[in-house]
Amino acid sequence: MLDRIHRRDTTPFHDLTIEQMRHESQKMHAGFRPEAPAVAEAGELQLVRPDGPTLTARYYRAAGTGKAEALPLLVWFHGGGWTIGDLASYDVLCRELANKARCSVASVAYRLAPENKFPAAIEDADFALRWFLEHAAEIAVDPQRIAVGGDSAGGNLAAVASLLARDRGGLQPCFQLLVYPATDQRGLRPSHTLYAEGYLLTQASIRRFQHCYFHSEAERTDWRASPLLAPDLAGLPPALVITAEYDPLVDDCLAYTERMAAAGVEVSYSCYTGMIHAFFALGGFFDDANRAVDEAAAALLRAFSRSESAGLTRERR
Repeated sequence: MLDRIHRRDTTPFHDLTIEQMRHESQKMHAGFRPEAPAVAEAGELQLVRPDGPTLTARYYRAAGTGKAEALPLLVWFHGGGWTIGDLASYDVLCRELANKARCSVASVAYRLAPENKFPAAIEDADFALRWFLEHAAEIAVDPQRIAVGGDSAGGNLAAVASLLARDRGGLQPCFQLLVYPATDQRGLRPSHTLYAEGYLLTQASIRRFQHCYFHSEAERTDWRASPLLAPDLAGLPPALVITAEYDPLVDDCLAYTERMAAAGVEVSYSCYTGMIHAFFALGGFFDDANRAVDEAAAALLRAFSRSESAGLTRERR
């Protein structure tokens, strides 16, 4: 796969225009993802807010479920360095997660950089999670069983949205699915050097994404950009962190996992040997991607089941 992507006659990804980067990302996902499975429902929702732009979310309900059945929900944020990525590229993955975890999935089209710089994507992720927590009944979703997840930049948004929800109080997400999340923008750990070139996500690409997303160097150490730098990680929902061995972000992901565990958060960590950044959505090419999706769905099922049991206990009381 890397040989096909990094052909000698191609311009390095980080030197492409924004439009070309987005197009190449779409081509990669289209070329390496599995076939799209059928679901019971797939459509779009408009998340309207009075003080900002309306967001679009692509909404899926698992195959074999009824329209009136109150399903659990995964609010999903796609990857792409806050700069590339779109709903269509993640359509198959969201269908798979919906079916395998027997849930609804809402894939959110947050604002992208450089047109919308930091913290626009954070504001959108926070708003989207709040919207689904508050409007769950309108879309036949159980508000006690709402999880949040994402990959790469989307994993950053999911982690930060969970922290903001914790700080706000009230109803919380029941689970975090964090797939190679971007947790520290400083790039200090060894994996950033070990896998700086040749493994799809390069240091040059990371720097390009950061240049697009941030107004200044100082913003990179804002905890909303680097949740590893948040003052306190206690009180977060249980989490599964999935990583790839040959990924510049892998050491940052492990550090975030260890900080959550030290703060008392129930967290599991799963690193896929031999895999590269972005593999999770590319199950048409990588068998390990399909195994990782199965692992994620199983973790979601357990979290939803536990939250449902807790809700029943509260009702009986």
